[in-house]
Amino acid sequence: MAGRGTHRRPRTNPLTRGIVALGTGGAALTLPLLGATHASAAEPQSAPVAQSVKQAAQPAKSLTYTVVKGDSLARIADKYDVSGGWKQLYKDNRAVVGDNPKLIHPGLKLKVKTTKPIAPKKTATQSSAPAKPAAKPAGGVAQATQASAKTYANNLDGWIRESLDIMAQRGIPGSYDGIYRNVMRESSGNPLAINNWDSNAAAGTPSKGLLQVIDPTFAAYHVPGTSFDPYDPVANITAACNYAADRYGSIDNVNGPY
Repeated sequence: MAGRGTHRRPRTNPLTRGIVALGTGGAALTLPLLGATHASAAEPQSAPVAQSVKQAAQPAKSLTYTVVKGDSLARIADKYDVSGGWKQLYKDNRAVVGDNPKLIHPGLKLKVKTTKPIAPKKTATQSSAPAKPAAKPAGGVAQATQASAKTYANNLDGWIRESLDIMAQRGIPGSYDGIYRNVMRESSGNPLAINNWDSNAAAGTPSKGLLQVIDPTFAAYHVPGTSFDPYDPVANITAACNYAADRYGSIDNVNGPY
């Protein structure tokens, strides 16, 4: 480490400097005072200068402003920090304002060059308003939508439940117990069951499916939206219940061959 102060010039006491200056005459007295005043003024001025340079460096952005009641060019220029104030704003828009800068009317569109940040417009997905719920369809349409959205097991229980939902949409009466009871008697729950020995079979129209429906009856009472295959479990149950409702009032009223 170097020795302390070995090559430094001895500092002069401020009081000594003042006395020396006083001894040299009045003109010499003013020089250090002027120098001190200049030095102290230069320091605080550096911040505003830097700020003005910073503002000048910001690029102006253009926007379209629609005049409202009570506006003036001065107010608009002040609001958007227009460089050059209302005079520059008027110069930029003289073609639309006209010869009198004091006469601006509501609805007039002005081009404004501002140094303020412009807030981005909200898109539909950014909207703060809550989305309105979709209107619910009324009556049978709502029931049909719910029924179509359901899933059913691929077994006798699922077939009966799906048929019941379709029947409810069509106003066909019947209950789970009434359907189940007749299915077990007619086919023992076998959707591919066929009767090849009774009078219908002898006439060439054997009874088919879960509820043993002949083809002419199935075609006459087929319910739209179901399969046209008489062996299809849901189509067979629904058509048979439609037939039973027409003939007996409900499948629940059937307790034997029908």
